[in-house]
Amino acid sequence: MDENISREKIKRGYLNDDFLFFNLKDQKKTDFEVHYHDFDKIIIFISGNVTYIIEGKSYKLRPWDVLLVGKNDLHLPIISDSEPYERIILWLNPLFLEKHNMDSCDLLSCFQIASERKLNLIRLNIKQIELLKKNLQELKEEIQDKSFGSTILKNALFIQFMVKINRFFLDMNTDKTIEDIKYDPRIEAILSFINSNLEKDISIEMLSNTFYLNKYYLMHLFKKETGYTLYGYIQKKRTKRAADLLRTGMQAGEVCSLCGFIDYSSFVRAFKKEFQLSPKQYYKASL
Repeated sequence: MDENISREKIKRGYLNDDFLFFNLKDQKKTDFEVHYHDFDKIIIFISGNVTYIIEGKSYKLRPWDVLLVGKNDLHLPIISDSEPYERIILWLNPLFLEKHNMDSCDLLSCFQIASERKLNLIRLNIKQIELLKKNLQELKEEIQDKSFGSTILKNALFIQFMVKINRFFLDMNTDKTIEDIKYDPRIEAILSFINSNLEKDISIEMLSNTFYLNKYYLMHLFKKETGYTLYGYIQKKRTKRAADLLRTGMQAGEVCSLCGFIDYSSFVRAFKKEFQLSPKQYYKASL
């Protein structure tokens, strides 16, 4: 296999830039599949009729809602073409942000907190919206500017944006129910169980018995709430964790056992299906 092709396959989704900023507006029916990224991203919803499903939770968006979509979060936008859909999207390079962490200030901590809270939405008040609008407008203008010091100022405005996002999220009243969030608590518990036990033998029968649900009803409910079959979700999460471990230099045989695959041949088949590369090819291409 051509080395350049291999590297392109493996590095899709990784950022060479410090961050990427998109301001998008369209009005057409677009059907997305449930997917994930190898980086964290932030979505600022401006207008339209959109519901976002992230790891089984459904978020009906209002103007200037902020979504934190962590790397490896399976997500799906459901977009109506009844009105234009406008949003700002930022792709985040963790290596850049880590350089600007100081003391106990981790600029990516909002994603960790989102995972712990099982809450990906930041709903802002009027004052916060105005602060965010000002920051984003200045950032957008500086990205387009090529004059002296523009890169320094652009990066400074981006760091300011990340500080604000973390503050907004930490200041949210988590005791207050947000009516635009819909989810089934049973599916939330099952997702948490799966992601905490990927190294174990997780079967549909085991989940059915553990959560006292008829297995056929469970499969139907899971697909309805997440957009994935149970088996497909488990395999996707296992292969993604395997990819993360392989990039650390861990041997493929050890990765196979840590990610819950029945045997090595099953692991290789599942991995190739997901990444179009064998585990060894994936590791070499990631160097």
